[in-house]
Amino acid sequence: MAAKRALITGITGQDGSYLSELLLDKGYEVHGIVRRVALEDPENRLRRLAGIRDRIQFHAASLESYASLHQVVDKVRPDECYHLAAQSFVSYSFDDEFSTLQTNINGTHYLLSTLKNLAPQCHFYFSGSSEMFGKAEHVPQNERTPFHPRSTYGISKVAGFELTRNYREAYGMHASSGIMFNHESPRRGYEFVTRKITSGAARIAAGKADKLALGNLDAKRDWGHAKEYVRAMWQMLQQPEPDDYVVATGETHSVREFVELAFRLAGLDYRKYVTTDPQLYRPAEVNILQGDASKALRVFGWKFQTGFEGIVREMVANDCRALGVEIGDRPDLLP
Repeated sequence: MAAKRALITGITGQDGSYLSELLLDKGYEVHGIVRRVALEDPENRLRRLAGIRDRIQFHAASLESYASLHQVVDKVRPDECYHLAAQSFVSYSFDDEFSTLQTNINGTHYLLSTLKNLAPQCHFYFSGSSEMFGKAEHVPQNERTPFHPRSTYGISKVAGFELTRNYREAYGMHASSGIMFNHESPRRGYEFVTRKITSGAARIAAGKADKLALGNLDAKRDWGHAKEYVRAMWQMLQQPEPDDYVVATGETHSVREFVELAFRLAGLDYRKYVTTDPQLYRPAEVNILQGDASKALRVFGWKFQTGFEGIVREMVANDCRALGVEIGDRPDLLP
């Protein structure tokens, strides 16, 4: 029996790398859509895939080009397609609303349309976001909670979610959305607040910095581990019927809690090093984002395994090791 073919957009990111490893372990033939510049500079742009790069087939294309996506899908004819790519940094979406909307909405629409025409039996996954809830009416949020996005990024994700649902209902496609709450790992980009915190603590511990400026320390989020969240993505596409699912831990912690723990693990008192910068506050903050993933548990048995403290420890340990900070006598730093 031929191996299943999976096509992944956003394969070079945190989620794409973990998902690729999962699918390869399950015997999939993995294909990834990347920008041509990534193929020209693989050491930097494909660094998260370093250990599995030679087992993946890469295709140069752009989410902003229907023709290029059409060409890739026509060549691959995937059994499953995981659409992870997006302009995903919320702060950037305030700075450049137009490109965020164009890339995130058109890219999803182009991909769905191409699959409908060339691979209508393909199971499609759209990566939604807790930012779709924004100013949520109630806590925790589940699949029935109304959307009230507070950023252009959140708006673009709501549009992608609705496009996915429309293609499922109008054309009978196996198209599902995962409403993903914040998920972190040592592979998180440095522009995101969690990695900014753990790398900042490591730099200070290594004597390479003496301050870390952050925004709203009282913002609360539901943080899980990316490696576990990509498993939920795969499980969604194995279901007989497509549907939408919240993926979350059901626990919330403030940015301040994250900072305090990360610095303590690095042997530091965050109050001596962390400053707040009003320029880093969002123009419109969201309410408490806390997910209810009971539907995912009920339908396909998914639940998180790594708690808040475990995630912070793993990220701090990784960033400290990268800077040569000795942690051998600090077993509490080890994941």
